[in-house]
Amino acid sequence: MVSNTIAFVTGGSGFVGSALISFLTARGWQVRADPLRLSADPERWQTALRSVQCVVHLAARVHQMSSDVALQAAYEEINVDGSRFVAEQAVLAGVRRIVFLSSVKVNGEGGGRPYLSTDEPSPGDAYGYSKLAAEHAIREVCEAGSVEYVIVRPPLVYGPGVKANFRRLMKFVDRGVPLPFRSVENRRSLVALSNLVSFIETCMTHPQATAKMWFIADDEPISTPELLRRIAHHMSRRSRLYSFPPALLRIMARPLRLTSEISRLCDSLIVDASPARIELGWNSISTFDDELARTVAAYLAEKYR
Repeated sequence: MVSNTIAFVTGGSGFVGSALISFLTARGWQVRADPLRLSADPERWQTALRSVQCVVHLAARVHQMSSDVALQAAYEEINVDGSRFVAEQAVLAGVRRIVFLSSVKVNGEGGGRPYLSTDEPSPGDAYGYSKLAAEHAIREVCEAGSVEYVIVRPPLVYGPGVKANFRRLMKFVDRGVPLPFRSVENRRSLVALSNLVSFIETCMTHPQATAKMWFIADDEPISTPELLRRIAHHMSRRSRLYSFPPALLRIMARPLRLTSEISRLCDSLIVDASPARIELGWNSISTFDDELARTVAAYLAEKYR
């Protein structure tokens, strides 16, 4: 337990941020969240960061499957320039450490083998490039200002309150939509929200975490059809999966502009998170089934509210 130690969390009202604040508070941290919405007012930031030991930078423009020019500009402004500004303010305030939540998309969209921490980045879209540029900005500012930094690249995060594609899959299962993924033989790394926030706290305090990038994931990857079966189980529904050649799925996705969505459901993306366990001694605090059960329960509770 940590006591009388002050942390500052940007993006504190978001999916990960709200869970992290609850977790840290229960662990004895004093937590300040950003009411500033990445406002470029240094005086307000210096007041907010007074006596703070660690900044956890979560605020970001999240990934969207679009090549819109305005969206790409938002990635640059919020993800890159905003991250640099937060790091600069942390240096000026004398903060000891910054933990930055990046993304596995810095590495790419997956492939035949697990991503290793030693792999060269290879982002495949504007969001991934913006997260890589943000990593570089934070590293540059922190090294010049003698502030410790830690970079975390999670894969897809799931947990109560999850939105976007994961929620869409739950909705399909809940509505009994037949899904053509029984023949898919992929493996995807996921990370439970509770495991992610636990690991973030480890990165906030562990002396060996600094000046490094860490992958984090649940203990075992899962295939798309197995994920859908588990969701159906926790909903007490029948999983309505049928076989369809993945190659044909990809061909049919092109005219519908669903290539990226189908690729994420059919391709593998695995990260090697063993260094987090071996070097930092971190262990999962939640199993996949336990976190999925909570995720489904939250979805159903919201549906019937």
